[in-house]
Amino acid sequence: MRRTIKGMLDKRMTVDDIVAELSDGMTIGFGGWATRRKPMALVRAIARSNLKDLTVVAGFGGPEIGILAASGKIKKLVFAFCTLDHIPLDPHFRATRQAGAYEVFELDEGMFHWGLRAAAMKLPFLPSRAGVGTDIIRQSAFEFKTVKSPYEDGEELVAMPAIKVDVALIHAHRSDERGNILTLSDDPLFDELLVRASERTYVSVEKLVSTAELDMRNNGRFNLVDRCFITGVAEVPHGAHPTSANPDYQLDLKHIKTYVDSAASPEAWAEYRAKFVDVDHATYVANVGGAEAINALPKPVY
Repeated sequence: MRRTIKGMLDKRMTVDDIVAELSDGMTIGFGGWATRRKPMALVRAIARSNLKDLTVVAGFGGPEIGILAASGKIKKLVFAFCTLDHIPLDPHFRATRQAGAYEVFELDEGMFHWGLRAAAMKLPFLPSRAGVGTDIIRQSAFEFKTVKSPYEDGEELVAMPAIKVDVALIHAHRSDERGNILTLSDDPLFDELLVRASERTYVSVEKLVSTAELDMRNNGRFNLVDRCFITGVAEVPHGAHPTSANPDYQLDLKHIKTYVDSAASPEAWAEYRAKFVDVDHATYVANVGGAEAINALPKPVY
């Protein structure tokens, strides 16, 4: 249920409110990059929910894929890659994919980009050279088609289909009650296109502030999309942990290694899940060392 602020929609929600608006079989897109600005509090809430048969869209995949895969939530995965940066492959992703636990639609970054852009522009496809001459367009998960340029060059191109998304989940740094968001990190990645390609978007943010505090006159460049695209915002300090939300805090490489170790056995995953997934966000933050420890994380070396 939404409130109004002097005639304007109040989009404040909780993590549980957001997850309650999701349903089985949905296509859910996740913003961020691998270990940067992933909406991990929302990911963990989905993992401990009763949701099932999800199509997960994650061009720059990271631990959101691994956790949801290990939790049995994924029916289909649409992605370009899945890495933990310092660790080349998320081990839960590796194990579940090798086991054939879900259908896979794998793309290169250029094709994924074009698919999101087509959906964002409300087009059925965009022509692309990416994929030409590769086995990507021969995978059984999707029958790619080609188009011929109508101009004198006559070039044959891949018709990259739009990647349509029911719900986008992203993590940003600041927002007001109306859904004006600021993404302060160096690279906004594909988040804008993901939002525009989606029917609805929910955002976890480090801090809710007043509209005046956003200082849009000076910070407008950090506002990726108009508030009309944002369905709801939840204030979740450290909601991207263990991924980074630079400049607020950095990647927690020690915890990433703890997460990696949880793939060693079913017992290790059960132990990790009990301590870090099947708990509310406040308990999670306490279990990883507390807010002060997260704020003091050093900048990682890549």
